Amino acid sequence: MIPLRDSIRLQRLPLVTIALIAANVIVYLIAIGSGGSILGGPSAQTLIHFGAVPYEFTHPSSHCDLAAAGFSRAILCTGGRGVIGSAFAQPPTWTTAFTSMFLHAKLVELAGNMVVLGVLGSTLEDRIGRLRFLGFYILGGLAALALAIVASPSSTAPALGASGAIAAVLGGYVVLLGRARVLVLAVVRAVELPAWAVAVLWLIFDAVAGALGVWTHLGSGVAYYAHLGGFAFGLLAVRSFAHARERD
Repeated sequence: MIPLRDSIRLQRLPLVTIALIAANVIVYLIAIGSGGSILGGPSAQTLIHFGAVPYEFTHPSSHCDLAAAGFSRAILCTGGRGVIGSAFAQPPTWTTAFTSMFLHAKLVELAGNMVVLGVLGSTLEDRIGRLRFLGFYILGGLAALALAIVASPSSTAPALGASGAIAAVLGGYVVLLGRARVLVLAVVRAVELPAWAVAVLWLIFDAVAGALGVWTHLGSGVAYYAHLGGFAFGLLAVRSFAHARERD
């Protein structure tokens, strides 16, 4: 189910949404430049280094990396997860909370996220204001990661992509514009649905996909909880951002 457009006429150019889309595309191209392919995405090592690994956040002195584990390779971590000594040089753990929001594992994930961001993010930015939308987006991504860490503190699967922040956008959109009509591509035809119905269908799909491990991320559970965390943040926080603009 891919949103194509909504029924809300924009009052001004959504500069922040455009900039966020550009940033995600540029980061993807840079990431595959150090290993990987356009369709297949960045190398697993790049995803681990710059993705947000819950285990690293709950074990501050630890770093995770790909290492030999018998006849295969696995994610092993210093400080009790199978690696003794130091991992390869990596960015500080706290920075991955931000880099992970712009790092995608596959081209199809990047494309899907950017389409949703372009359609729904543009309208929400127009409603709450550019700088507030940027803050809302970043905080939504951080909230998504926080729930993923709380739900699976020992996971070594990196949280990746803009899905958590975009889930916050969807949650905020439903609260402020739940009755807006959204044209979505469903299977082989385009249908127009109210925004709240799009959100309900997305939640159902997300729950089923999470249960079946459909996500192409290195960890389906991490992705599933991140989406829920972002969506909950959007539902609860967007009115504060909207009211702040009304007071201006």
